[in-house]
Order: sequence, then structure tokens, then C-alpha cells
Amino acid sequence: QVHVVESGGGSVQPRGSLRLSCVVSGPDVDLKDVNWYRQPPANQAIELVAGFAHDGSPIDTPAMRGRVTLSRNDAERTVYLDMKNLQPEDTALYLCNWFRDGARAWGEGTQVTVSS
Repeated sequence: QVHVVESGGGSVQPRGSLRLSCVVSGPDVDLKDVNWYRQPPANQAIELVAGFAHDGSPIDTPAMRGRVTLSRNDAERTVYLDMKNLQPEDTALYLCNWFRDGARAWGEGTQVTVSS
């Protein structure tokens, strides 16, 4: 069974930065199958923030384009999401997801709040 745990969230002022971590454990886990999502307040729709292409290269999405860097450390079983120039509209629950061959595992998320 795959287990996902996020950490690193917190409160930050506008234009601040944060590093989120996602530790994924379980049999035959490939970190290239891990993506970061976020859910804004009031149960708004979950949106994809970043993930890995088939060749393992990191990709971001329009949600936070140019302001996030995705990386992974296979030895530590960890995927990192470095975020910069955060804005109040980035306030959300950030969730890590593993998906492969129809199987999926979510973490509980880590809250990011951006306010002055």
C-alpha cells in the first residue's frame, strides 16, 4: 500500500516563498508518478499545480506557472515543490498525489496561507 505525507506549509506574507515536501512510501513507487495539487478555500475545485512528464522532467501548469520548481530525491522518497512570489490567491490546501495503473493515493495535505 502506498502512503503519502505532505509537510512544509504555513503562513507567509505576499511575495514570500515556501518549500513543500511529499514523502511517498510503498512497494514499487516511482516518484515520477507523483503530482502536486491544491484546493482553494470553501471547497473550490482541486487544480493541478505541477507534475512530471513521461521522461521525468518537471512540468508546471498555468495555476502557478513560472513560480514553482518541482524536484525529487529518490533516495529520500521525497518530491519537493518550491514556491516563490506567493500571492493571497495561492492560499490553499496543497495535496500530493501518487497515481499509477489505476491506483491512486492522496496525502492529507499541507495548508498554505498567504496574507499580510
